[in-house]
Amino acid sequence: MSLEDRKAAFENKFAHDAELRFKAEARRNRLLGEWVAEKLGKSGDEIAAYAREVVASDFEEAGDEDVFRKVRGDFDEANVPISDTDIRAKMVELMELAIQQVEKD
Repeated sequence: MSLEDRKAAFENKFAHDAELRFKAEARRNRLLGEWVAEKLGKSGDEIAAYAREVVASDFEEAGDEDVFRKVRGDFDEANVPISDTDIRAKMVELMELAIQQVEKD
């Protein structure tokens, strides 16, 4: 395998991994949105609509802090008592689930 072939293979793997990460983050955010929506007392179409809001909130800045701030703010506004630690733990748990789901797709 030539150096150019190895370089192309590495670039393809990097692009593939980045795409899987993006899909997993979007899936995690949807799952998180569904979890939060239920805690906020939403039902039916409201759950799906809220989940889309959470997914969209991830495009404000790099990393997870924009999603965390959205969820934290919505819990605070609705006076739902939940700790930052619990929110962050749920984000980690759902990321693991989302990665498993994306890898199966």
